[in-house]
Amino acid sequence: QVQLVQSGGGLVERGGSLRLSCVGSGFTFSRYLMSWYRQPPGKERELVAHISVAGGPMNVLDSVKGRFTFSRDNAKNTLYLQMSALEPEDTAVYYCNAVHSDGPNAYDFWGQGTQVTVSS
Repeated sequence: QVQLVQSGGGLVERGGSLRLSCVGSGFTFSRYLMSWYRQPPGKERELVAHISVAGGPMNVLDSVKGRFTFSRDNAKNTLYLQMSALEPEDTAVYYCNAVHSDGPNAYDFWGQGTQVTVSS
């Protein structure tokens, strides 16, 4: 079955760093556009960035530019989010996402989410 399994969340102090991982299985990871989304408490889900199949970040959220680094290792079926200089406003549930279209078929998979809490 298709799975996106996330890890790396937790509690960190303001200014700290954290790395999230998202491991895919059950699908051809290298063909999928990957993304990170986040949902702060009481707010709508927002796109953090798309990561192209080749690893290039796109549509990066303005508030995280210069602080978050996005990468993927297709050989390991893994997506990464390296977060630095964390701020309380970064507190959210973070989700990874995989999408792909093949003719009329569209595929849209989500990780389970992981909590990132930045203390002030």
